[in-house]
Amino acid sequence: MATAPGYFDRKPSSAGRPGLSHLQPNPSSPHTPQRTFSSAFNSPSLSYRTPEEETVIFEFGNRHFSAGFPGESAPRCRLMFGPEESRRVGDYRRWMPGSGERKRKRQRFDDWGDDHELWRMDVRGLDMGLVGDKIERAVREAVTKHLLIDMKGRKLVVVLPSLMPHPLLNMVLATLFTTFQNPMITLLSPPVLSTVVAGLRSGLVVDIGWRETIVTGIYEYREVHEKRTTRAMRMVTLAMARLLERQDPEQGKQNKRPADAVGEEADNGIVAVDLEQAEEITTRMAWCRSRSGPFPASQTSQDLSTQLGNVSIAENERKDSASSSDLIGNTPIPIPSPFSPRLSIQLLFSAFASPVETALLGNSMLRHELDDNDQPLHKLIYNSLLSLPPDVRAVCMSRIIFTGGGSKIPGLKARLLDEVAALVEARGWDPVEGKVADERRKRLREVSGNRQATKVKEVGTKNMNSSFDEKALEANISNPASLAPPVSDPMEEKIRREQNKGMKPTVSGVVRGVETLGAWAGASLLVNLRIKGVVEIERDAFLQHGLAGARRDAEASAAPQKAMPRPSIGWQTGWTLGPWA
Repeated sequence: MATAPGYFDRKPSSAGRPGLSHLQPNPSSPHTPQRTFSSAFNSPSLSYRTPEEETVIFEFGNRHFSAGFPGESAPRCRLMFGPEESRRVGDYRRWMPGSGERKRKRQRFDDWGDDHELWRMDVRGLDMGLVGDKIERAVREAVTKHLLIDMKGRKLVVVLPSLMPHPLLNMVLATLFTTFQNPMITLLSPPVLSTVVAGLRSGLVVDIGWRETIVTGIYEYREVHEKRTTRAMRMVTLAMARLLERQDPEQGKQNKRPADAVGEEADNGIVAVDLEQAEEITTRMAWCRSRSGPFPASQTSQDLSTQLGNVSIAENERKDSASSSDLIGNTPIPIPSPFSPRLSIQLLFSAFASPVETALLGNSMLRHELDDNDQPLHKLIYNSLLSLPPDVRAVCMSRIIFTGGGSKIPGLKARLLDEVAALVEARGWDPVEGKVADERRKRLREVSGNRQATKVKEVGTKNMNSSFDEKALEANISNPASLAPPVSDPMEEKIRREQNKGMKPTVSGVVRGVETLGAWAGASLLVNLRIKGVVEIERDAFLQHGLAGARRDAEASAAPQKAMPRPSIGWQTGWTLGPWA
């Protein structure tokens, strides 16, 4: 009796599958798969990282250090340089009873916040040995606690500002080469990385940092222009500390000092509030008003209330009582007193916007009181665009990129864009500034308006006195030829359509902002795409000659080498410092 074939009888043999033959073991020669040893100190295991991930990315800032692997959107760790991070092992004074109520030591205005910084661009009086020790401690903590790798033999990609003093650059490279024995270090510039990760080739990068704000013009992945100002987050935090100092912690009353008093006008240059307290309140509560009005969201909230209708009598009464305080900004907000954690002070919500506007926009200062290195941010952006060539300016003004810690303040980006657009509309691209220049522009506008009015009037009188028939009068043009639209040529339009076929339309000539993921994400993207940088420093060459062994050419050739198996931006022969020269 014949039986039906079973499942295994009907299943085709896997020997006929060419794609699965490598999975079948050979019974005639049993063997154990070989395992690779990544290091003499690691356990024997298979290598799970690709060659691109053998590179480690470091980003050094004025107050922070970030580290991670390429191909990731965010770093694995972000460490700060402060007094608490610099304590020795076993120092538990921070958690002792009564340490929070202990009276802090006052600091001078010039030295306020220096113990929270890794370096400053003014290297006079800066301890280079201490900078090297801070870098070594931060890198060791990142490697042992967060990255969990062996740094020996790995290539490094270091993100550093291009305009950096050579003693600081030499200290960073010497610490990494001598302590961790990396074979090669590649330097990348933060403005270029912020432009690349935003999906652009050109743009105007506004980096609102701690000590200074840097505006860099990028055109085709090159830094073509750079301006800077001392108005940055340190000035905002200091203004917030002055605002807290003017509050009486016991009675909750404001003192008689002016709101913009700094330096000798307030406590003779002595700051009583700690940086941690002022920075905490600045991070949580600081905001910026819009240019159109102090509280433009009132109309939106009123429209929303009319759309929702009357929900209940209690809610309507609550809305009527809160409309005069919440929408106008007179809501008092209790915050801990900077002098005693047991007390609290009351501050209006609108008061937290004044430090941002005073420090970054300079509303309380006149034009002749501003120095070249003390320009407000919107004027600095306008002057940077004014210094660029017209074709580069048209591209960069439509791609303004805000980055840095200060760009996270609510309302600041929109306020800066509105201020720049207002400056362009009022002044155009005239570099001359002052009362005489404003009067001259006003006269030119009046003369041009009168000329256009007279031309239109003359053309109208000629049309009325002509002896044409009604059809000719209707077909006649009443506007002058200079104001008439150009006649379109069908052949030119056809050629233009053929040239622009497959190309996306570009935006230029208008003020517009573009979002970015930051410099570290740009470095992660470039390294993951295996794009070679301009500045690549080998360990043996640096230890033998130092920075003196590099070529001092700031402009490197952008033509890639044909023999290279991967793309290159700014290929060079030999070692060069590039923009760091």
